[in-house]
Amino acid sequence: MTAQPSRKRIESVDVLRGLVMILMALDHTRDFFGTFGANPTNLAATTAPLFFTRWITHLCAPVFFLLTGTGAGLARGSRAASDLSRYLILRGFLLIILELTLIRGFAYQFNFDYQTTLLVVIWALGWSMVFLGLIVFLPVGAIAAIGLALIFGHNAFDTVQWNNPLWSILHRPGFVLQGDHTVFVAYPLIPWIGVTAVGYALARVYSWETERRRAFLLTTGLGAIVAFVLLRAGNIYGDPFQWSRQATPLFSVLSFINANKYPPSLLFLLMTLGPALLILRGLDRGTPGLLKPVINYGRVPLFYFVTHFALIHLLAVVVALSIHGAAHWMFESPSLGQYPFTPPPGWGFSLPVVYAVWIAVVLALYVPCRWMARLKAAGRYPWLSYF
Repeated sequence: MTAQPSRKRIESVDVLRGLVMILMALDHTRDFFGTFGANPTNLAATTAPLFFTRWITHLCAPVFFLLTGTGAGLARGSRAASDLSRYLILRGFLLIILELTLIRGFAYQFNFDYQTTLLVVIWALGWSMVFLGLIVFLPVGAIAAIGLALIFGHNAFDTVQWNNPLWSILHRPGFVLQGDHTVFVAYPLIPWIGVTAVGYALARVYSWETERRRAFLLTTGLGAIVAFVLLRAGNIYGDPFQWSRQATPLFSVLSFINANKYPPSLLFLLMTLGPALLILRGLDRGTPGLLKPVINYGRVPLFYFVTHFALIHLLAVVVALSIHGAAHWMFESPSLGQYPFTPPPGWGFSLPVVYAVWIAVVLALYVPCRWMARLKAAGRYPWLSYF
């Protein structure tokens, strides 16, 4: 098996990745413990606290894909492009296989009957790595141009109505397979593969002189936010759903920032990646002591992803047993509207409970993540670089 290309670690990158992974656990805790059937971004049926609980976690997926590319770019160094290409393609296919087997069966659903399968974030991340592995031979400028073209141009095809599995895989969420076994693409590949390509190019700024790098991160981050505001204010381009004035000023703001995630619109990506770049700029001077523990989460992303999902699901089993004396619902394949599991009767808890479970999960995983981070850093087991 190919060894992982040597990589220069940038602490700010690990901290930002760790922060979004902690936030990600909040969203998944809400999936398992929140009120089923409540769409947090449906302005006609949501509350501001529920909306923002969901909205703040929008930062997670874009940053995760961006920093995946950045990690690959940092690994490039003096390595031959062919070595990095092999690693990315192999790891990408490994992620795809894990999504369809261990993660789907063990973490998401606690079963392997494959009645309902969603192709979600790890699946798309795997294909993003494969795509990057195929184009890594190109100049960095060309890779950045490809990524930006996919990010800025994909909304031009929003009106294309093509009920075809290939279109669902590439652009519009939809079914690949229906019947006794359902396969649904929740994460179409475009523009996620573009975000990863841009992340690869972003790694180049970490070879620049300090002030030039900080100025770039600041200017680009602010520019993305300004572009979001201008495009959104005029309902010009970049999102399939326009914002509108609501009954109250607060809900008008919610409508304004309620950009489309599936697939991520241009405005969604500007809204999330702009602040991410500003966070990288803020962390460039060093990591505050309070955030030092976050590094341990950021250095073991796949380990954290699988274990946090499994732990949340296991806690849901325990709670179901304590309330109902049974937990068979937790092992049944759900419908798409119930994903990721079939809820017991009357299932769902208030936001304070969701937040309490989230904090408990994150704290419980600190020691295992620190152990895994140290094990990976020791380099005794090269195969761990794939996880």
